[in-house]
Amino acid sequence: MRTALRLCLLVALLPAATAARAQWEPTEKIETYAISGKTGAELYRSIGERGPKIRGLVRTIAHTNFKLTWTRKYEPQADGACMLVTAKPKLIITYTLPKPAAKLPPEIQKDWETFFAGIRAHEKVHGDIIVDMVKAIEAMSIGFSAPADPDCRKIRSELTKRLAELSLAQRQRSRDFDKLEMSDGGNVHQLILRLVNGK
Repeated sequence: MRTALRLCLLVALLPAATAARAQWEPTEKIETYAISGKTGAELYRSIGERGPKIRGLVRTIAHTNFKLTWTRKYEPQADGACMLVTAKPKLIITYTLPKPAAKLPPEIQKDWETFFAGIRAHEKVHGDIIVDMVKAIEAMSIGFSAPADPDCRKIRSELTKRLAELSLAQRQRSRDFDKLEMSDGGNVHQLILRLVNGK
């Protein structure tokens, strides 16, 4: 009986939960940078020369960046606390990927398409990690309150501390994913070898 009641309550709540999640969707953009070459090795060499720089230092094959802004509404409570009652994100994810500047020979074109699809899928995982972070921020933010904060000032600094923890967790998750993918035998490592060696 209790199990049946729990199931009924869960089913009743699902549409509301789904609607809440469906209120926003990330905007995804793709930017490209031009590379040159007629062989896999030449294309990869050009990537090394022209790829986006991480923190202005190290070049990489591709990069995922994002811009996140929030619409927030804070409300003073009767007991003197302040509560965050609305937190709606606007998330723009930008993927920077390589693109040959000239038409490739047919046999290289196929190798390139395999490489590009794999790199794009890799970067999409970074995008998914960012979306997960934003959902975690949203879940933590709504209903967050600070006691003895009638002017809703203290809550902002407290919220910033909590958000920093989620941001650091997202960065670490992305670093761990890259380490796995780019290690010897990892997915990205295999994509590079197939492109360069034509296999």
